[in-house]
Amino acid sequence: MSTETLTGAAGLRAFLDGLPGVDQVGAEERAARLASRSIKTTAKAEAIDLAVSMVDLTTLEGADTPGKVRALCAKAARPDPSDPSVPKVAAVCVYPDMVEVAVTALAGTGIGVASVATAFPSGRAPLAAKLADTRAAVEAGASEIDMVIDRGAFLAGDLAKVFEEIVAVKDACGGAHLKVILETGELATLDNVRRASWLAMRAGADFIKTSTGKVAPAATLPVTLVMLEAVRDHRAETGRQVGVKPAGGIKTTKDAVRYLVLVNETAGPDWLTPRWFRLGASSVLNDLLMQRRKLSTGVYAGPDYFTLD
Repeated sequence: MSTETLTGAAGLRAFLDGLPGVDQVGAEERAARLASRSIKTTAKAEAIDLAVSMVDLTTLEGADTPGKVRALCAKAARPDPSDPSVPKVAAVCVYPDMVEVAVTALAGTGIGVASVATAFPSGRAPLAAKLADTRAAVEAGASEIDMVIDRGAFLAGDLAKVFEEIVAVKDACGGAHLKVILETGELATLDNVRRASWLAMRAGADFIKTSTGKVAPAATLPVTLVMLEAVRDHRAETGRQVGVKPAGGIKTTKDAVRYLVLVNETAGPDWLTPRWFRLGASSVLNDLLMQRRKLSTGVYAGPDYFTLD
C-alpha cells in the first residue's frame, strides 16, 4: 500500500472517529415524538401523493420472471388504472438480469430503472465481480445502481476497503446514480450508522439507503433520523446534497407519512422530492392507494381491489 493510500486511510479514519457520538435515547425519543404528530386531511392527501411518487417499486426474488417484471412496470406507470390522477412511482428496482425487461417496459414513462448490484444482498464477492455486476446493469440500461457495502470489512475496521469499493463502483456506474446500502440492521449501533453514512457520502454516494430488505431490522425511524442528520450536515459542510432511502418494514400509509414528517423536520423541505428521498417499500403502495381512494370517495376499497406486487 502506497504512502498516499496510507495517509488517505488514516485521514478517513480520523475523520470518522472524530464524528460526534449519537445520543441513542435522544434519537429514539425525537423519532417517536415526530411519529406521533397528526396532519390535517388536506395535508394527508398531498402526503399520500408525494409518498406514491417516492416509491421504488421492487421485486428481488429468485422466482422473478419477465412477466412479473412487466406487470410491476405497468403498475409503476399507472398505480391505479381506474384513476389517471394517481402519480407514477419514482423507479422500479430489479436484479441485473431483469434490467433490460424493465427498461423496455418503462420506455417513455420517465420512471427510473434501478438495479441492485455488487453481490446483493450479502456483498460477499471479489471487487472484480462486483464491478462486472454493476457494469452489466448499467449497460442493460439501469439509471440507478443500489450497491451493498462490505459490512464485514466495516465492522472489522477496514474502512479504507469499504471506501475504495464505493469509489470503484461509483466509477463503474458512469452516468447512473449510486445508492449505497448500509444494511443498518447489521451495523449494531447508531454511531456506526452515522459513520457509515459519512463514509459512503465521502466516497461519492448519490443516495444512502438503510437496508436490503433481507435483514431484520430493516428501516427504522431512529436510524433514518441519523442518516437524515448526516445528509443535512454533509450539505452544510460540502455543498453537495445526497438523498436518503429507507427500505424494508414500511407497510402502511401511516408509516410513510411518519417518514415524510421526519424528512421535513430533520433534513428540511429540500429533501421532500423523489430526487432526494425514496421509499423502498413495495407493499406500502396498495395501502397508499386504498387510503387515497377513501379520502377522495369516502369509500374504503379493500386490498383485493388493487394488484398484488
